[in-house]
Amino acid sequence: MSRPGPKIPPLSLTDAQRAVLEGWVRRRSTAQALAQRSRIVLECAEGRSIMEVSRRLRVAPDTVRTWRRRFLEHGLDGLSDESRPGVPRKITDADVERVIVKTLEETPKNATHWSTRSMAAATGMSQSAISRIWRAFALAPHRTQTFKLSTDPLFIDKVRDVVGLYLDPPEKALVLCVDEKSQIQALDRSQPVLPMMPGVPERRSHDYVRAGTTTLFAALEVATGKVIGSLHRRHRAVEFKKFLARLDKEVPAGLGVHLILDNYATHNTPGVKKWLLAHPRFRLHFTPTSSSWLNLVERWFAELTQKKLKRGVHRSVQDLERDIRAWLTDWNEHPRPFVRTKTADEILDKVATYCHRISDSGH
Repeated sequence: MSRPGPKIPPLSLTDAQRAVLEGWVRRRSTAQALAQRSRIVLECAEGRSIMEVSRRLRVAPDTVRTWRRRFLEHGLDGLSDESRPGVPRKITDADVERVIVKTLEETPKNATHWSTRSMAAATGMSQSAISRIWRAFALAPHRTQTFKLSTDPLFIDKVRDVVGLYLDPPEKALVLCVDEKSQIQALDRSQPVLPMMPGVPERRSHDYVRAGTTTLFAALEVATGKVIGSLHRRHRAVEFKKFLARLDKEVPAGLGVHLILDNYATHNTPGVKKWLLAHPRFRLHFTPTSSSWLNLVERWFAELTQKKLKRGVHRSVQDLERDIRAWLTDWNEHPRPFVRTKTADEILDKVATYCHRISDSGH
């Protein structure tokens, strides 16, 4: 004669408990484990046996027993995961603070910045622990970035002037960003370039043969992204004046021309000023000193450098100029304007933040 199994206590739910469990089942953001446990409790509350719930939800009977028992003992809180056993934490909050303070406020005696090895030796902790702390607080002592604050006394006025042309250009006028990319070198590698192969990147010799240089004068049309370019072997006010004459021919006669450019000496010679007086539709807007980042044509120069010049091989200046002209023609067939989104106030606020962060800036 078989003995009866242990009596299973009944499982009943209050309206509040049922509403919470049903919400956990329906909500998409609920963890799958918690949703499954909620289903188990709801099925058991319907009066179904452990084996029946096991078959309906396709889980092991022991799993049904465990979460049924946990709910009876602790209610809704019993469905959460318990703290798991493991090795006690060895790195205290004080250790973490010590590493962060040392990273931010000190440097090693024999180096300009910390490494995981040097910090581990200085703190008596492991490299992996230092690495985890640095990752958690986004610290990267091996990285550095450069910046330079303009000392131009008219910095604020010039920023507002240039950014105003970008965000609210004048009617019946063309806004052109003008600059020169000087000393573009025609470089030929000392040995043939080895082409890319599966698993092997393109390889080239580190040294090169220099065949000469050229200068590219460029004017980027802000509205459309089209570029007017002119190549010259020298970089003088004479060449810049020739480029202005070309702009005068390229731009329709009925439009005003607003040129955004820097304070380079060739832009302010008496000859250039005299030419501008004879062509009153041209107006110059200068970027602040040491603020070439404000001129959008610099972004176009970066495209040219990255996609054509950096890895190009040119055996003569003529080859280099031919490639630049071809790239310029291809760009103008499908121009892409660069859109500046920051307002003048946003730019000035960011500069003010940097001024507050650094000491002895003189700003």
